[in-house]
Amino acid sequence: MASSDPLLPISAREEDPLSSDVSRSDPNAETHRRRRPVKGLLAVSFGLFFIAFYVALIATHDGSRSNDVKSDGTASRARLAGVSEKGNDGMWKLTGDRNTVSFSWNNSMLSWQRTAFHFQPEQNWMNDPNGPLFYKGWYHFFYQYNPNAAVWGDIVWGHAVSKDLIHWVHLPLAMVADQWYDANGVWTGSATFLEDGSIVMLYTGSTDKFVQVQNLAYPEDLNDPLLLKWVKFPGNPVLVPPPGILPKDFRDPTTAWKTSAGKWRITIGSKINRTGISLVYDTTDFKTYEKLDTLLHKVPNTGMWECVDFYPVSKTKVKGLDTSINGPDVKHIVKASMDDTRIDHYAIGTYFDSNGTWIPDDPTIDVGISTSLRYDYGKFYASKTFYDQNKGRRILWSWIGESDSESADVQKGWSSLQGIPRTVVLDTKTGKNLVQWPVEEVKSLRLSSKKFDMEVGPGSLVHVDVGPAAQLDIEAEFEIKKESLDKILGDASVAAEAEEFSCQKSGGSTVRGALGPFGFSVLADERLSEQTPVYFYVAKGKDSKLKTFFCTDTSRSSFANDVVKPIYGSSVPVLKGEKLTMRILVDHSIVEAFGQGGRTCITSRVYPTKAIYGAAKLFLFNNAIDATITASFNVWQMNSAFIHPYSEEAVRALSRA
Repeated sequence: MASSDPLLPISAREEDPLSSDVSRSDPNAETHRRRRPVKGLLAVSFGLFFIAFYVALIATHDGSRSNDVKSDGTASRARLAGVSEKGNDGMWKLTGDRNTVSFSWNNSMLSWQRTAFHFQPEQNWMNDPNGPLFYKGWYHFFYQYNPNAAVWGDIVWGHAVSKDLIHWVHLPLAMVADQWYDANGVWTGSATFLEDGSIVMLYTGSTDKFVQVQNLAYPEDLNDPLLLKWVKFPGNPVLVPPPGILPKDFRDPTTAWKTSAGKWRITIGSKINRTGISLVYDTTDFKTYEKLDTLLHKVPNTGMWECVDFYPVSKTKVKGLDTSINGPDVKHIVKASMDDTRIDHYAIGTYFDSNGTWIPDDPTIDVGISTSLRYDYGKFYASKTFYDQNKGRRILWSWIGESDSESADVQKGWSSLQGIPRTVVLDTKTGKNLVQWPVEEVKSLRLSSKKFDMEVGPGSLVHVDVGPAAQLDIEAEFEIKKESLDKILGDASVAAEAEEFSCQKSGGSTVRGALGPFGFSVLADERLSEQTPVYFYVAKGKDSKLKTFFCTDTSRSSFANDVVKPIYGSSVPVLKGEKLTMRILVDHSIVEAFGQGGRTCITSRVYPTKAIYGAAKLFLFNNAIDATITASFNVWQMNSAFIHPYSEEAVRALSRA
């Protein structure tokens, strides 16, 4: 196919720094080329359709805007762009009342909400993590960012660096929306290291016509460990929506992995009608692509798949794997973020390199269906992993959105956090789930600690005197006394409830059962008028076996009426001989909880109005009717992280730390 350079803006027709061949071919020449030749009228029709679409796409980059409007007559950039509204419309759907009067937040309350050791910009809106990587001694983190407001819009790439994933320096913006192919947003993307150590970044751009296309960028200077400047490939876009895919349903390319044939392979999220799909492309140079006939995977009735992630996990070793690793001791994870529900689902399965497909080990818990596994059962979305070659681990990042009103975000001047980075591995004990755990570096923030050993009877509540309770790291083990277990299991009058129980629908931490709930109430005021319980609930099944649930109840976390306050949680596997264990990270308005070593994780956003500053307390409780609990736990005060605006001195300070 002839070069598309004559159709590109003059500013884009420059020498390609990735290639010595200035007369390169059209970057989309192989976008619609199949592995096997397709003959006949159908192939010709598709080819003509695709050419017409591509020419129309490039020929109309004149900056015009659609006339689509919201029902109230105002423009909705998110809807025009083909993504969900990123404000708090979902909150009103949950509360059932769009006319709820906003709570009267004061500056003291809002200032307290800002976290001390979670990553967030100095101000304004942040969402998806992008292209995390480790390079020349620095961890790099890019993210979706609105530099102009605390609401979604005007999306560019923020950039920060760290030596340890905890302390950060913000750098200048990495990429901004300055080309026709990303005029309406520099959206989510992923980084890939090539064999020579160079880096390519693929990202989704929303064009001036709100068409989602894939673009290529790379560092201007590979000798710069901070990777301060990025160059957009002059032949962008390198991929446009293929035939059958709508212009607004084609986004979020993954990190590439090597095939057995020596090509690079990526997958991109999409949908056909209500079927969520993951398209697959092969490339040798990241400029021209060959679309596979097959899909990596598809699941009916799951809607649009965003932020697809695909990576290997070891079946035998507790360590991370490079994305290109494959073999008999490897399973592969497919994760997709469900645009309809704002939930990240994953499944474990088998990848077939020969045709680029993947099948789940258990189809009853396939990606995106209601029974499927989640990274996190709370507020956790658009997650992305990367292989940290520095320490041989796979790191998971995730956007943690707000659960308050958009007006409150505007008042405080910022919105959203990133969760503490987590290591992620296959649970080698069960083989059926992943295990996530905060990166080891977070322990460097631990200050003074207290150790407690307590026996807590049914219906008990104990204030845990740890001093200030807004920045804590809690690690705990629980055991139900054997006499209590024997009594319950041997008593036929105790109702079996394991089959019906759910954290979300069973009333929260105040509803008492024979063997639970028990755990901690964090961010509680002295009278417990505000509190966020994190707890286990052990239920007896019809087969007289026990099933354990791990839950977080935010229903009483705040007096504010314009806050979403769900009860989160799920069952958690507990193997024979294991004690019940939990870890809780408390950092002002975010609570991250890890059950059974990270088999079940729950992230919550909470906005207390009374349990703030010195009034925030920690309690241990046992609301079981019949069970006595022993609890052994450590509580650490947590220091604040060093997260500073960009300056050469800040970079030097972080280097010396």
